[in-house]
Amino acid sequence: MLSTKKLFNGLLIALMISTFSVTAQAQKMIIAAASDLKFALDEIHAEYLKTYPNDQVEVIYGSSGRFSQQIENGAPFDLFFSASMDYPKDLQQKGFAATEPKLYALGRIVIWSRRHDASQMNLNDLMERRYRRVAIASPDHAPYGVRAMEALQAAGIWDEIQPKIVIGENIAHTAQLIESGAANIGIIALALALNPQLSRHGGYSLIPEEMHQPLEQAYIVTQRAKDNPIAFRFAEFMEQPAAKQIMEKYGFVVN
Repeated sequence: MLSTKKLFNGLLIALMISTFSVTAQAQKMIIAAASDLKFALDEIHAEYLKTYPNDQVEVIYGSSGRFSQQIENGAPFDLFFSASMDYPKDLQQKGFAATEPKLYALGRIVIWSRRHDASQMNLNDLMERRYRRVAIASPDHAPYGVRAMEALQAAGIWDEIQPKIVIGENIAHTAQLIESGAANIGIIALALALNPQLSRHGGYSLIPEEMHQPLEQAYIVTQRAKDNPIAFRFAEFMEQPAAKQIMEKYGFVVN
């Protein structure tokens, strides 16, 4: 019979081998994602891990324009989900992408308020005196802010509404400004308005898509991740029916 010491040593070696095997199989990746994807991508991430439980995926949400600049400056992002096709295209042309930009969805914008019923509103209603602060995302680096500006211009009220405008760093921050009361109302992503945390308050009104350019949302695998299989696995998973169903649940238009 094996001695207790030899048995213990054998078990210890087996445990070390097992741990090494799991570690060796694990892959790591950081995703930079537009903040309109917060709720949809969180659910997709959870579904992905059911299939690839050993893959370590971190998701960071923020402004597409900011992320694009950070990738150019060497930020350690492996997969970039932008709210605009323009940023991935620009990165690819500059040599920062390992793949062609891939359209993954079309986004929509809505008028939303936490305290007022916006369901029957149109953009001209934002000029009413009771709406003293109107939030939009920054048109300088947030695609949803650009589309909000375009819609307000199409409505013919952009110049007149300027004194009321409150700027959010990104579209999620814009929703937070409205939810906290820092703004009475604003223009946010449909994907955020459909989230249960927001949909139980106030209401929203879909802004006609002809009032702004299409919100063509695209992703790239970055040049940094050209040899990282998890980045390509996750990108491929976005094309699966389960991921597309989640995107549609949050109001995205997918192929």
